[in-house]
Amino acid sequence: METIVITDSDQETKAWGQELGEILQAGDIVALIGELGAGKTVLAQGILKGLGIEETVQSPSFIMAREYAGRFPVVHIDLYRLRDSHDFLDLGFNEYFDGRNVVVIEWAEKISDLLPPHHHHIHLTWYINEQNKRLIAHRHSSDVEENA
Repeated sequence: METIVITDSDQETKAWGQELGEILQAGDIVALIGELGAGKTVLAQGILKGLGIEETVQSPSFIMAREYAGRFPVVHIDLYRLRDSHDFLDLGFNEYFDGRNVVVIEWAEKISDLLPPHHHHIHLTWYINEQNKRLIAHRHSSDVEENA
């Protein structure tokens, strides 16, 4: 089942992310997809807050991955600078898919072929003609498989 949410501000986007973060478990993968500026980092900040991360969360665009200690080990990955899944594997990021971490991935479409069968797929889109309004489409991949 797909959930559609429309948020009117960064604060609402973070709040929705925080609610999601509060229910995530070790081993969960969250794939964030959307155009530049669509709100992936804002949503990731909320998710990490829901996972118990109190420190400031910034996009790991230049270092590509940041590790945090929350309710579970949390890894925030930004794949903007990667070309494809080969780069992801070369950097060893697939080792984070070990079932112990919650992994939040911005630009996850670049590694769609590597994502585990069960993951959270979240697509963010700017809402037409609105500056801070976002449409967030969320589905858990197991929901799709169970209904197929």
